[in-house]
Amino acid sequence: MQFARTLPKELVHRAAIAEVFLTDAERLSEDETLLAAQLPRLHPFYDDVLGPRTHHDPLLLLEACRQGIYVVAHRHLDVPLGHRFLLRTVEFEVPDPAALVPGDSPTEAVIGVRVEHRIRSRSGVTGLRLRFTVAIGTRQALLARIEYSWMPAQDWTRLRAGQRDALGLSEPPVALPGPRVDPALVGRRNQANVVVSAPYTSQEGVTTARLVAETSHPTLYDHWVDHVPGMVELEAFRQLALTAAVAAGTVRTPTALPVGLSVRFRRFAEMDLPLECRAAAVLPGADIECTLHQPGALVAEARVRLAERTAAGLTGVLAGRGAAR
Repeated sequence: MQFARTLPKELVHRAAIAEVFLTDAERLSEDETLLAAQLPRLHPFYDDVLGPRTHHDPLLLLEACRQGIYVVAHRHLDVPLGHRFLLRTVEFEVPDPAALVPGDSPTEAVIGVRVEHRIRSRSGVTGLRLRFTVAIGTRQALLARIEYSWMPAQDWTRLRAGQRDALGLSEPPVALPGPRVDPALVGRRNQANVVVSAPYTSQEGVTTARLVAETSHPTLYDHWVDHVPGMVELEAFRQLALTAAVAAGTVRTPTALPVGLSVRFRRFAEMDLPLECRAAAVLPGADIECTLHQPGALVAEARVRLAERTAAGLTGVLAGRGAAR
């Protein structure tokens, strides 16, 4: 596997070359692919954290896996580049936190990909469930699963027009503005990297905030899409879980890292409807349960597991291993 140059940006559905993390791809068999990735040494979004940068953000590794779903579809299943893609489920866990410690040179990762399931329709295969094993050196840094589907652009246009028309929404969508929480409360330095409003916690311990979509963000909105991207929803769950965990006293600071996450996307998150993110009461030793709602509908649901950064590594994992194995 080579790490000298990135894969074509069009292949991984990114507009900016700087946001392409994959450098190579090799098909090993009908169901197995090997990917190579080089992680940026200092990324303006993933590495924006209060305090020392002791570990790579697991969501950075997950983004490398997400780019891999397009490589498998386009190169190995001959899905046309113009097709549109939809995330269905995403899950990951960090089996070896020490693997996330950056070194003195850019981190190179090798990602094993296995097809676990093919989604079929009358037209053939229209989606996959892929299992990812991310290795940095000899250590397993991330285990993940992503289930996704695709459709021709004309079908997507019809689908989205019908959905938005049923909701009484205009074309094109315009993201709702809104104030965002102080970045320090979600472990960030840069206000631009905050995606939730100031949260409030009910007497029952439920923490609620609004998802605030900023469509000019160079990473989260690398290119225009007509809805809130799944990775923005994941970031909202992370930031809300951090504030809820700190408020409940299960972590001391909002710089804790997500070491386990499981998300199911139920429907499109419309950027021009209010999006309310909720975290259930945080219990010691349990994953944090989060949901995302727009008026009258559940958009997505998630479970988040956090671990605190310390000089000795990541400690205080809130639950046992997840389902990504």
